[in-house]
Amino acid sequence: MSVEETRSNDCKCEEDNTVDCDLRREMANEIKSLDFAIIELGLYLDTHPEDQKALCLHRKYCKKVKELKDKYQKVYGPLTIFYPCNKWRWIEMPWPWERGNF
Repeated sequence: MSVEETRSNDCKCEEDNTVDCDLRREMANEIKSLDFAIIELGLYLDTHPEDQKALCLHRKYCKKVKELKDKYQKVYGPLTIFYPCNKWRWIEMPWPWERGNF
């Protein structure tokens, strides 16, 4: 199976293609990258608490990831169990075995 075939199988988010899978994947990757950078900056700041540039960058990334997570979750549903929502949106999508990915 080629990379493109794998990507297209992963993108069967909904049969009617109402979900832009590329945008969703891009947003999820940016969230992961920002989360990683925040953790690494936090570890750095444990040993360099007076580094103002790192503190500023940490604050900036925290604000940016919060905004991005809020936007993502409003469109695609919760990323974690801690996101308040009115219903369990992930049960609306087919399970992996229902999509034929197994």
